[in-house]
Parts: sequence; C-alpha cells; structure tokens
Amino acid sequence: MSSPFIYIIGAGGIVNDAHLPAYQLAGYPVAGIYDIDVAKAQATADRFGIPAVFDTLGGLVAAAGSSGIYDIAVPADHLTKLLTVLPAGSLVLMQKPMGMDYAQAKEIVALARSKQLVAAVNFQLRYAPFIEVARALIDAGTIGELCDIEVNVNVHTPWNLWPFLFSSPRVEILYHSIHYIDLIRQLAGNPVGVFAKTVKHPLMQELASVRSSIVLDYGDWLRANILTNHCHVYGLQHQHSFIKLEGTKGAIRIHLGVLMDYPHGQADRLEYVVLQEGVEPVWQSVALEGNWFPHAFMGCMRQLMEVAAGKRERPDNSVEDAIDTMACVEAAYRSDGKQSILLADIL
Repeated sequence: MSSPFIYIIGAGGIVNDAHLPAYQLAGYPVAGIYDIDVAKAQATADRFGIPAVFDTLGGLVAAAGSSGIYDIAVPADHLTKLLTVLPAGSLVLMQKPMGMDYAQAKEIVALARSKQLVAAVNFQLRYAPFIEVARALIDAGTIGELCDIEVNVNVHTPWNLWPFLFSSPRVEILYHSIHYIDLIRQLAGNPVGVFAKTVKHPLMQELASVRSSIVLDYGDWLRANILTNHCHVYGLQHQHSFIKLEGTKGAIRIHLGVLMDYPHGQADRLEYVVLQEGVEPVWQSVALEGNWFPHAFMGCMRQLMEVAAGKRERPDNSVEDAIDTMACVEAAYRSDGKQSILLADIL
C-alpha cells in the first residue's frame, strides 16, 4: 500500500530545515505546498522537488481533499482558523505548540473531535534517535527505576530566525521548553503540579522571556527539573545542552547537539552507565542513527502514516495526548512569579 501524499501549509525555516529533509529520508511523498508568501513556497518547492505550489489555501485543500495528510507549520494562533477549512475526517499534523494557551488548545481538541480529524502535534523530541535508545534502556530495566530527570540548556539561541516570536506574549516555555515538558510526561506520566519562573534578558528585551526554571512535581522520589538559558553569548566553550536520566541502577546522559551553535548544530551523543558492585562506573557511548533535527520529524509523521495504513487507531502524538502537555505549560505560566515565599514574611 502506497503512502498518502503530504500537503504542507507554511514554508518557513522549520519546514525547510526539518520537515522536508525528514520526509526525504523516510521516503514520504510530498505533493504540494502553500504559503501566504508564494515566492517562499516556490523556493521551497524548487529546493525539494515538490510538484505543486498553490497560491491559495483553498486550492491546496481542493487538491488534497480528505485523503492527503495536512502538515501545518504556522504560528500557533493561526491553527484554529486553518483547522476549520479542512475536510472532515482529514489527517493533520500541527507544528507545536497546540495553540497560544490552554484555552486555545481546548478549542483545537474540540474542533478536531467535531470534525473527526485524526490530528497530531509535532512534539518530535519524543521520537529523536537518542530518546528511542534511552527508552529501550529504561524499558529493559537497564538503569533501574527512574528517579531523576534533568534538562539543562545554556546556549545562545538566535531568536531573530523566528520574527513572529517578537510579538508573542509567551516565548521560552511555550516554544522551547514545551519539548522537555512533553518528553518528561512521556517518560514519567503527568506530574502532580508545576512550579516555574520564566524571565527576560537585558540583551533581548524585545522578547517576552528567554530563560526558564521549571520543576515538575512527581512527589518525594522523582525529581524533574528543566533549566534553560538562551542568552549565553560568550562563545561555545562553556555552552552546554543535555538531558540526564538517573535510575537506581544506572544513568543516561544525552548531549543535545542541535542546540549548539544553532542552526549549524553538532552531532547528538548518548552515553550510559550501569552500576556493578565492586566495579568503578564506566560510561559507554552508543552510536546513534541520526540527530534530533531532522530525524525525529520522521517519527511524528510516521504516526499518521501508520494510521492511514491501518496499523494504529490513533497517533501517539494525538491532540488528545498533547492537551496534557499544554496543561503543564499553562500551569508553568500560572505559577510564574506567584508561588514565591517573601523573605519579608520570615525576617
């Protein structure tokens, strides 16, 4: 059975740098593309050999019908409007986040249900090659019971690559740390609660926030922390970006190479260690097949391809699952600055 054709809405950087390279690697056929900037859509089509460029959204929808897969890569506040024009029963992959806030996310879920859309969200970190290796190690019991999760990012991110963010009231958590929140949910389930503080930076005053500290509350035994600083402008020497997963028997450490010197990036790396009584711990490297970008993007689309082929009932990254990630993001923003214990109340 041949794969259904993909029709892309949006021709921005993420489509050119990740979506389309991933689909080429996977052999997924792309039949057409639309962008409000027709010249941008044409340039993308020329680069990736896409046969059809549409100058209207209606033209793309007429061509794709309900049998194509709609790959939507537009700012989050445009999603609801776009979903209303898609045929009932369509397969849809939306670029994250799923709306600007939890209220919009609920609207999207309700709209998907009412139109019987098979709708998924591009939370692609959960399908990164290093996460697949880490999951296999955890599922096999290699590192024992998971008891500590840390994501630590200290890099210089060129936010100017995404001009629409400069008018967004929410930036760092909604557009970046959301990946880590989603991943931690996948590994440990939903937290009891979320504590967070997200802040601006004097060198990036036009943006709502560029640094965050987030704690996902899993009770007394599992620590889950996310620390991000996108303003380390002092060279690569002391930049870092990693995910650390510690268990009762061992640990995993992942180097997120794509975030270093973005958008050029470095290779991702994964190491793990297993405790053995009387033996000094020795870390082992695992050869990875691919990087977070673009290889993880194959996994998001693969979910819909498998639905189309009758291999699964609904995608793992469905809007029904993504709504819980959006709830955690909303909790982080509501927590921001509101849970501090004032020192004046103690002194």
